[in-house]
Amino acid sequence: MKIVLASPNYPQLRGNTITVQRIADNLEKLGVETKIVSTTDDSVIHSFPAADIVHGFHAYNFYKFLQKLDQKPVHYIVTITGTDLNQDLFNPDKRPDVLASLHGAEAVHVFDKKAKGLLVKEIPELADKILVMPQGNQPSPSGVSPFTKEPNSFLFFLPAGIRKVKNIPAAILMLQELRLHHPQVRLWLVGPVLEEEEGETVMELVNLHKDWICYLGQVPHEIMGAVYRQTDAVLNTSLSEGQPATILEAMGYALPVLASDIPGNSAIISDGETGVLYKTRNEFLDYAEKLVNNNKIRQSIGQSAEAYVRRNHSSEREAETLLKVYRQILK
Repeated sequence: MKIVLASPNYPQLRGNTITVQRIADNLEKLGVETKIVSTTDDSVIHSFPAADIVHGFHAYNFYKFLQKLDQKPVHYIVTITGTDLNQDLFNPDKRPDVLASLHGAEAVHVFDKKAKGLLVKEIPELADKILVMPQGNQPSPSGVSPFTKEPNSFLFFLPAGIRKVKNIPAAILMLQELRLHHPQVRLWLVGPVLEEEEGETVMELVNLHKDWICYLGQVPHEIMGAVYRQTDAVLNTSLSEGQPATILEAMGYALPVLASDIPGNSAIISDGETGVLYKTRNEFLDYAEKLVNNNKIRQSIGQSAEAYVRRNHSSEREAETLLKVYRQILK
């Protein structure tokens, strides 16, 4: 069997790339031949490489890519990744393309029951072909970090591609306030600049606060594990998420995650148990201060997070489930 995995912005280091590469690697272990193509590449291709099934990630981007092809795939499935469900589906200009993408798919994969509930509410006729399967988690390889945490500092880590939906300026401004009482706080940012204007905004803030913020750029995935191991807590301040691979990675390293209380984050974080969810600036500051001050809370949350990921986010199970879906379609 040969599967083409079609992801936006591949191989740029961001959530979809990590997800697609992990799935490809684990499918290969099951004897499946895979090929990854980018659906947002400027180079023009007229058809997908020969394959039994095409697996598209991000309904809107995948459908726009399909429209450029002379030859459409006979069989395809779609994984809903986040902004396609939470934003594009409710954008009058993009909704028709999202609907067409999902109606043409032979299976629609979502990461959690909340996503399925929203999808069924909006498009009830899809109910029978929706598959709920959590993302797998595969720890980053153990490389050597070229970055070193300052002695006696408390390090927050925010891994995210720089774009408006990630809400990075809010994280900086809230931590700036936290530092009035906790000057040991530091912040590392990792991720490519995906939106130029937002990149300029973030870099201005980084330069303004370079005494405590470090932008590490686009870090190769093979050394991300070494970066996580130096971290005290991980942040996610996104306005919209599907099921963020970075949060699962952090939890897999037994790190406490402080995240915005949005559907994609709350589906994998039990507030106060496997992570901390905030709705307001004051809640963020309150929870962040507790993480800085209380080592026992950090350890307890981190250990619970690690156990949760180990139980519920097996990358091997993810690949095995997808293989069953592919086989059912081909029957």
